[in-house]
Amino acid sequence: MLKRARNIFWLASRDFANEWQMSGFFILALAAVLGPMMILFGLKFGIIGSMLDNLIQDPRNREIHPVGSGRFDMAWIEQLRARPEIGFIIPHTRSIAATIQLNSETSSRILTVEMIPTDQGDPLLPQIHIPTEMHQVVLSDSAARKLNVKPGDSISGSLSRRFQDKSERVYLDLKVVDVAPLGSFSRDGAFVTLALAEAAEDYRDGRSVPTLGWDGAESNEQRTYPGFRLYTRSIYDVAPISRALEKLGIEVRTRAADIDIVRNMDRNLTAVFWVIAVIGLVGFSFSLGASLWANVDRKRKELSVLRLVGFRTGDIVWFPIIQSLYTAALGWFTASLVYQGVAYTINQMFSAQLKQGENVCQLLPEHFLIALALTITSSFLAAALAGYRAARIEPSEGLREI
Repeated sequence: MLKRARNIFWLASRDFANEWQMSGFFILALAAVLGPMMILFGLKFGIIGSMLDNLIQDPRNREIHPVGSGRFDMAWIEQLRARPEIGFIIPHTRSIAATIQLNSETSSRILTVEMIPTDQGDPLLPQIHIPTEMHQVVLSDSAARKLNVKPGDSISGSLSRRFQDKSERVYLDLKVVDVAPLGSFSRDGAFVTLALAEAAEDYRDGRSVPTLGWDGAESNEQRTYPGFRLYTRSIYDVAPISRALEKLGIEVRTRAADIDIVRNMDRNLTAVFWVIAVIGLVGFSFSLGASLWANVDRKRKELSVLRLVGFRTGDIVWFPIIQSLYTAALGWFTASLVYQGVAYTINQMFSAQLKQGENVCQLLPEHFLIALALTITSSFLAAALAGYRAARIEPSEGLREI
């Protein structure tokens, strides 16, 4: 059996090579169908993939911002933080109390900046040092430039208030532990610990801050926060968390509409691609099947002689199937080469408008393997028609023509 299989494989291969012109036409026909589909999917994957990557990588697209002011205690914040969809959440104090004046020895100006509470895992501060103490800050890029400071420098901060009909001001020394990336915060800002933001609010409200030695009235009220800064783990979690908050009566603002537009484009373009792919592969399968059928009819005498010399019906069936697999593999290889050339040209044309690492036309290795699997499957099904025709050839047909 193994010997017959080896012989039929050798004969089919020799016949495929001897009729190289017809074989070449089949290969080029397949490449002409498969190549444009690979380019189309490469454009879809490259453009939509880049848009999705930008949505995923930009933390602002995962932000859920409460509209207006509320009253949220730490227990409520911790309960929300426990949800698996939440990537980061931290409360913030009243905006009117969340400012601090900064100055440095390397700059003559006094800069009023916003204080943004932060903590470990803050998506706005990726891969940089996070303040862990009240005397540490991370400055926004614009604030660092205006104060002419860099990580490791010391700056001075001050807070003012009106307390018991007197104007008061306190000072504290701060250390710049890092500078936030340019896109993290566009305004003049300082990322600080929640404890420092709370201390600033207490001071301005006339309450004492013992940890910093600031005098004021004693207060035993439970602290509540007017809002919070929340980021989901994924852009796909934005909509469900928004709905959950809205059910609690909390109006929020998100970029869910932008996310839905890109996701709908992805789904629609994927559907269009598969419609075109199925039409193209089905059409080519019928064309290849008809050609292989005609090829079997043309070689009825030779195939019947193979039956006479001992080859079984199952062996003869593999004759057109082996040749179709050659056509599929070589057609896929040719289409892949065409795709590589066209994709390189397209990406070079748009290189000036793209960020580093982005491509307009791109396929991953697994996409090539999927294309190969689909091509082999469709070619195998097409060869089944010719295999059925070959199986019906009787050995007597060869005797009659000798």
